[in-house]
Amino acid sequence: MIKVFTTKKDFDHYRNALKSEKIGLVPTMGNLHKGHISLIEKSTEENDVTIVTIFVNPKQFGPNEDFDKYPRTLDEDLAKISAMALLISAQKEIAVFAPGSNEEIYPQGFSTTISVGPMTQKFEGSVRPTHFDGVTTVVYRLFTITRAHIAYFGQKDVQQCLIIKKMVKDLDIKIKIHIMPIVRNAEGLALSSRNQYLSESERAEALTLPQTLVKIEKLIRTKQDYKTFVSDVLKNDKRWDYLEILDSDNMEAPSAKTQELVIVAAFRSGTTRLLDNILVPVHAG
Repeated sequence: MIKVFTTKKDFDHYRNALKSEKIGLVPTMGNLHKGHISLIEKSTEENDVTIVTIFVNPKQFGPNEDFDKYPRTLDEDLAKISAMALLISAQKEIAVFAPGSNEEIYPQGFSTTISVGPMTQKFEGSVRPTHFDGVTTVVYRLFTITRAHIAYFGQKDVQQCLIIKKMVKDLDIKIKIHIMPIVRNAEGLALSSRNQYLSESERAEALTLPQTLVKIEKLIRTKQDYKTFVSDVLKNDKRWDYLEILDSDNMEAPSAKTQELVIVAAFRSGTTRLLDNILVPVHAG
């Protein structure tokens, strides 16, 4: 059975009683899918206690974004976690912190923002200017509230992952960041809570995103001219917000020191904006 807390006061009481030195954290906004479940499963493998947070963070949504319509499915999410909990060792524990109000995370008078800097201003940051400040602020709060030893994030949001790792390094936060591989459906589309916004025809159209990334990956691995291909894609198809090949460590242009590339993209299908990426070793053949 999982433990569920909706107030910081009750969660603090629970956390203060924990003696384990192996506590994992899986921060989510709920509407859980197999990608989220894979993070929880990994945490339960590696830790004695896994804390799953479910909180739709208002600070990472811009004024014209989908905060109000973002799917909130707490009962279904708790059922999925409970079903998974039945499969783990009796010595393992899962707790869910699902704040009942924004004030549990941002008390009255809260006015601090965690801002990492230049990495937050490009790609996703250029399209959603306040997004990453909202992400790092809530993640910092969740780190301090849960006092976990290791946190699990999905590679699909690769820029977010790098920004969080930079925050942890800069602020000397005593937590390890574990980035887990992207989970895809049978057709190759990266799982995302926003996929449910897609109509049947838009879902078929959205496959252009992973298929294009795979094509670029093959061109890189076979040492063919991928730059012209990318240029042509962007010139001929306005559904792409961006499509870039970058250094996976810093999302800068590749250099002689680059060990791994990331093909990163944002693609619009209908009114839904989808993210995806693929990692490619520099000397892949």
